[in-house]
Amino acid sequence: MKENIQLAPYTTLGIGGPARFFVRVESEDELLAAFSFAETRQVPIFILGGGSNLLVADEGFPGLVIYVALKGASWSNEGSDVIVTANAGEDWDNLVRQCVERDLAGVECLSGIPGSVGGTPVQNVGAYGQEVSETIVSVRAFDRHTGRFVELSAAECQFSYRASIFNTTARDRYVVTAVTYSLRPHGEPAIRYPDLKNFFSNVSTTPSLRLTREAVRSIRARKAMLITPGDPDCRSAGSFFKNPVVSAEMFACVEEIARANNLIGADERARSFPANDGAVKIPAAWLIERAGFQKGFQKGRAGISSRHTLALVNRGGATAREVMDLAREIQQRVLERFGIALTPEPVFVGFDPR
Repeated sequence: MKENIQLAPYTTLGIGGPARFFVRVESEDELLAAFSFAETRQVPIFILGGGSNLLVADEGFPGLVIYVALKGASWSNEGSDVIVTANAGEDWDNLVRQCVERDLAGVECLSGIPGSVGGTPVQNVGAYGQEVSETIVSVRAFDRHTGRFVELSAAECQFSYRASIFNTTARDRYVVTAVTYSLRPHGEPAIRYPDLKNFFSNVSTTPSLRLTREAVRSIRARKAMLITPGDPDCRSAGSFFKNPVVSAEMFACVEEIARANNLIGADERARSFPANDGAVKIPAAWLIERAGFQKGFQKGRAGISSRHTLALVNRGGATAREVMDLAREIQQRVLERFGIALTPEPVFVGFDPR
């Protein structure tokens, strides 16, 4: 158990003050001991994984930060599928690499996403047309209400777009310790997303899982969404806003506003993707750019990535307050222009973003 440990080095944004207490746990027994410590001291708890989707307050966190470092993965056959169970502290992209090397389909489009396995079910991590909910069988977690470890089925996790019970109805109740996935041996890659389709537009045969993984990582690197040491555009929390899902009627209003303001041509369509139940998903980056923000925009020491409008970056020495000031300005401008409220994607630690 350590005291007053700076949290900035544990996040990809490189922002955050000290944790009053900090402990690294490598087993479920150590996790229980950490909870016992916090209960004795009567301090709040925050569970830290890969730190890739966090904005930590400049003042830090006044309680105990538990850094989950449970390692290891197991592989077994079940019928025609391969079952992979990985502990929460495993590096996510490394697990994806192992799956692809074993020619197992189901997570190839999620290559290059920073963070740990334990974070994947929380936000139903997804990218390039694929989500972890498509392959998750169950999640093992510590239930803080009952003090027991439980196995939650995929149905019990209630996955939806960037959401699950872990970040909605049961927020702060469960601590994920392991995730089990079901993958397809020798399956075809999920080439659904426009960026991937364009990447392989001149390829006549179905690309392999390995080539798909390389393509995804290449696309992410081009957008500074692949962690590259020394690249200031990579000092981010990934996509800062969720892509809003709206009704078809609301999307028609957005298009009308865009045409009226000469943001698209008379016969041009606003960028969109079909969502469930006839709804429409609008890329948040498209809304941000047409609200007047361009790649490379800077406000103090915070800014927008020069390669991806959705990534808010730390240009060097930025504070959480500076990042939030920029985020609120973007939200306000998009709301004023299109009537759409952008929802932040990161987890906020030590402060209420409202």
